[in-house]
Amino acid sequence: MAEDVVAEIVASVLEVLVAPGQQLEVGDTLVLLESMKMEIPVLAEEPGTVADIKVKVGDVIQAGDVIATFE
Repeated sequence: MAEDVVAEIVASVLEVLVAPGQQLEVGDTLVLLESMKMEIPVLAEEPGTVADIKVKVGDVIQAGDVIATFE
């Protein structure tokens, strides 16, 4: 079953560190966000495979926006 990773804050996407098909372990960094001049890593909370990345570098995302989907 696919699961969404959602943003918890308003932020800019600084770096996307995974690609579709990539295997993830708990604690792997998916993307690096910037908010209020702080860098915030978004980490995998469960192991799985990246199904889709919904953001790209430079995007401004809102709380609740889907960042990635994994299986």
